[in-house]
Amino acid sequence: MLLHVGAHSHIRKSAETRRGKKLQMNMETVNNVEPPLALLAELTHRCPLQCPYCSNPTHLSGASGELTTAEWQDVLTQASDIGALQVHFSGGEPTARQDLPNLVRHAVSVGLYTNLITSAVTLDQKRIDVLVEAGLDHVQISFQDVDDVNGDRIAGMAGAQKKKREVAAMVRRAGLPLTVNLVVHRQNLANLSAMLEMAVGLGAARIEVAHVQYYGWALANRDALLPSRDQLDRATEEVDAARARLAGAVVIDYVVPDYYARLPKACMGGWGRRFLTVTPRGLVLPCHAAESLPGFDFPSVRTGTLAEAWRASDVFNRFRGTDWMPAPCSGCDRRELDWGGCRCQAFALTGNAAATDPACGRSPDHALLDIAVQDARAEPRAFIYRRIGGVPA
Repeated sequence: MLLHVGAHSHIRKSAETRRGKKLQMNMETVNNVEPPLALLAELTHRCPLQCPYCSNPTHLSGASGELTTAEWQDVLTQASDIGALQVHFSGGEPTARQDLPNLVRHAVSVGLYTNLITSAVTLDQKRIDVLVEAGLDHVQISFQDVDDVNGDRIAGMAGAQKKKREVAAMVRRAGLPLTVNLVVHRQNLANLSAMLEMAVGLGAARIEVAHVQYYGWALANRDALLPSRDQLDRATEEVDAARARLAGAVVIDYVVPDYYARLPKACMGGWGRRFLTVTPRGLVLPCHAAESLPGFDFPSVRTGTLAEAWRASDVFNRFRGTDWMPAPCSGCDRRELDWGGCRCQAFALTGNAAATDPACGRSPDHALLDIAVQDARAEPRAFIYRRIGGVPA
């Protein structure tokens, strides 16, 4: 349940139309910091699935510490006030919150385009209809495989894939646009072509083929998930063929694993440039995986405002722009294209969040990716499943 830069351009256009003159006022820069495009609202870490690649932190929060309905409504209002156009309700599983319709209704009232990022397994037609009535704009459902046995094994829940297909049909019957998110890796890539056909058959207008990104739970399971180069190349060919075949009918976004890259991607559009995340207990993050970085004093909506966090906090300004960059990033002509790559990946691989992302071929640590690829050639070990209290060793 990840949000990828470059996706959802239709959401941005719709939100801009809806907000009109208010958008023009809020888009003015303050202290040379432009407003965020979107808020990722991680409502809860509770989830019936146990996906071993989950981007949530390995230390998951329980329900007792979650923001209240009133606190989340205030966050949504603040997000709109600082210029955000979209809210992506995520988790964990956001439908575990019984107040989700109220939050959707409030988001709509303050002018935010609303997207539900869900595993779908807790939804039924009645709940979907309630969300439609509240004003929900879009639904994104993730699938672990087209094969039910393997998909349920990956998700750690029997019957999950069948339920997802049923709910996808309910979403379309309710008139909502649907994105299908196919999270791919070593243990399901053989079925990618069939997964793409499944997504088309479900009525998805957009498909995200997202290779696992290796931090958090996925880093703990990297040897079991990282595909071979041959698998990656075949997957790329299959996506290219599907794009050609479905051009004009279905949009396919494709996110590759950095471990075979020569150039890093602009993770989340650059640190503190386009997105912000609020966690279940109210921490404000520059990206959904930033809690993997130790020693960072993340601001909280319980002790400050989103505007303060976005514009003035040390955390958001630490890697914003280019002044922080070490060599070779500081002298690179791509520094305002990739913004130094992923800080979480840099830390995961080198132990230094300020290091050049090893995905870059110019990084002195690029060889670390080769070591990881070699380690993943062995027989995959059993998954370490995502569970509250089940912190990887």
